[in-house]
Amino acid sequence: MFSKNIPFIPDGIKINQKSLKEQEIAFLQVFEKIMGKAKEYNVTMRVIGSIAFRLRCPIYKVIEYKNKRYLTDINFVTYKKDIVKVQELFFELGWTENQNVLRLFDDKRRIFYHPEEAVHSDIFIDKLRFCHEIDFRKRLEIDYATISLIDLLLEKLQIVEINKKDIIDIIVLLSQYPISLNGKDKGYINGSYLAKVCSRDWGWWKTATSNLKKVRELSNEYLEKKQAEILNQRLFLLTSFIEKKPKSWKWKIRSKIGDKMRWYREVEEVERD
Repeated sequence: MFSKNIPFIPDGIKINQKSLKEQEIAFLQVFEKIMGKAKEYNVTMRVIGSIAFRLRCPIYKVIEYKNKRYLTDINFVTYKKDIVKVQELFFELGWTENQNVLRLFDDKRRIFYHPEEAVHSDIFIDKLRFCHEIDFRKRLEIDYATISLIDLLLEKLQIVEINKKDIIDIIVLLSQYPISLNGKDKGYINGSYLAKVCSRDWGWWKTATSNLKKVRELSNEYLEKKQAEILNQRLFLLTSFIEKKPKSWKWKIRSKIGDKMRWYREVEEVERD
């Protein structure tokens, strides 16, 4: 596989571990400039998506290299109170803004473009609103410079039509970190928070448990036997947390309808100008 129109990988260069490492270094330089400006502006913003998984999974990101998982963007979550400062810091760095997104999603989402490379930055305000909603209000301070480990997992588990790259991200994350039994262990994935999210919303439960099952079914394709066993133990723990957590009355009522009615939000592709 050779690159074509991929940021920081010249056209015609083979996509392999070497070129992906070099691309990652270039992306991280851009990321560090943004976070440096965020500190100057006293803005709370945390990175999500592929860059976040590279930052948090140094041991297992080699799986992403092996599967030619290249980077395309640098996305963040911020608070509504900080969005004007976020806009200013991107402008100071020479980035331009997608005016169509600004008009349509002003208080929910913004998109900025790098001045030289084909790199964009989606800025999500307070919440991630795709197949299922993830509320980040009062949660961005949990970790730095990414969202918390459990929020990284939620970011992927909310995808109804999950694809290979998202499954790889989940495998990398769950291979790197153990599951917390009480939700208070630093450097662990907070399984109790996932269970809480799934206990309130049947749709969230349906999508998350379906995706955990898909990860388990595909784990042997990406991991050696011993690694796959560890991953599957962690998947079993997460599933146990979810199933044992008492469900809300809204969950129980919605469960009676099941998948006869759509349980997720249809995601519209944002037009990029």
